[in-house]
Amino acid sequence: MKSLPFIFSAVSLLAQNEAVRNPLTSPEDVSAGAKTFRSHCGPCHGLNAEGGRGPNLAAGIFYHGDTDAALLKNISDGISGTEMSGLFYSPDRVWQVVAYIRSLNSASGAKPSGDSGRGKTVFRDKNCTQCHRVAGEGGRLGPDLTLIGGTRSLNHLRQALLDPNADVRQRYWVVKAATKSGTPQSGFLMNEDTYSVQFIDMAEQLHSIQKTDLSKFSVDKTSKMPSFKALLTERELEDLVAYLWSLRPKERER
Repeated sequence: MKSLPFIFSAVSLLAQNEAVRNPLTSPEDVSAGAKTFRSHCGPCHGLNAEGGRGPNLAAGIFYHGDTDAALLKNISDGISGTEMSGLFYSPDRVWQVVAYIRSLNSASGAKPSGDSGRGKTVFRDKNCTQCHRVAGEGGRLGPDLTLIGGTRSLNHLRQALLDPNADVRQRYWVVKAATKSGTPQSGFLMNEDTYSVQFIDMAEQLHSIQKTDLSKFSVDKTSKMPSFKALLTERELEDLVAYLWSLRPKERER
């Protein structure tokens, strides 16, 4: 078995040369890469790489370098300042993951069928800004959507509107509690340890409470966002998806 220092050294040398191309791109390599991706990368990026806790990788948009060498380095070493940790495998196995991701990119040219201008109006009229921010405007209770189109696929955006409970990040779980004096407490979970819990309420106020001061405490892992399945027409849905998909960095910012 190769030692970890040897593997890291090999990856580092390969990644230093931006002209290096993936040598493992056969259908067999893509299949092997898919298995590794789903077991080790899928929990954050989604089983089909369409995004979740981590960004959508199927769209072919890579903000930290889009050459084969950059992908090899980022997958192997992780990305500083993010939750992305390294995948401690041999270069060959990581190359197979790169091959799998590239295979998704080649089939990811889908464009929204709706109108983003009308979708922006739907976004405003349905009070989405009450919880979501876009370019610094709106609420803070829900995820910031300023760049959502660059990190989520069309299918993921559509699913999030129709079935919000399909993918609820821990940051948006809801604390339901009551103090020993009988005062009800609720809000979005920020942090929890053995002795205390921190959450932000619907007025965006931060609370930190000792668990010994609570008579009731539970965490609801369903989404506070309603399903828009019965609230939007088919055209409104596709227009809203188109607007969300349009929220992405400009070419010069990538």
